[in-house]
Amino acid sequence: MIWEDECYLLSKRKFRENANIINIFTKEKGKIDGIVYGGNSRKIRNYLQISNKLFVSHSSKSENKIGYFKTELIKPIAPLYFSDKERSSALISICSLLNILLPESQQNKKIYDSFEKFISSINLENWIFLYIFFELNLIKDLGYDTNLSQYLSSDNKSNEILKIKIDGYIYEVPNFLVFKKIPSEFRNISIRKSLYFTRTVMQNKFFIPNNLMFPKSRIVLENYFN
Repeated sequence: MIWEDECYLLSKRKFRENANIINIFTKEKGKIDGIVYGGNSRKIRNYLQISNKLFVSHSSKSENKIGYFKTELIKPIAPLYFSDKERSSALISICSLLNILLPESQQNKKIYDSFEKFISSINLENWIFLYIFFELNLIKDLGYDTNLSQYLSSDNKSNEILKIKIDGYIYEVPNFLVFKKIPSEFRNISIRKSLYFTRTVMQNKFFIPNNLMFPKSRIVLENYFN
């Protein structure tokens, strides 16, 4: 089975002395894993970095066996933010979430396009709000209703922080997240409560029921806004 596609690197791990197993997110094939021989060589190792955009050629003997990748770098993403701990953490976090939550070998162009849109916008000043909206949309695309306005437990919709009741729990959620409008003012309390809310929903709906470990990189990102 042979195919080619553009993709983003979600994860990698060592496989034998000079090879890696990588997980990638492609537009046409979804999340796929495969072996990269020579992955520990200096040339390939330098660009096999989480979130980088790659071109891959895939080959395998059957659909039921792990395949092999030949890789080329299309666009470096991770190196641009090595000195920016918040953005770097966001890249690792978003890739970790996709690597854990996406099903294998299932096309999901909507999530791919949303992911690529965030990647292209991470250099903007309001990037953290775009990240939060990505998580909210990811939750929706994975099957959980994120129309938060229907859960409002207070009539005062002009407050910065609103209370919503979901599944018997009351959450304090920023106004911008409920009505999906990026605020003009950056306040850590709004960012922190938004990240706490999306994390809690993902944990309760996806991670805990499926006995999955929540990525530490996502918690690290949240802690930057405490």
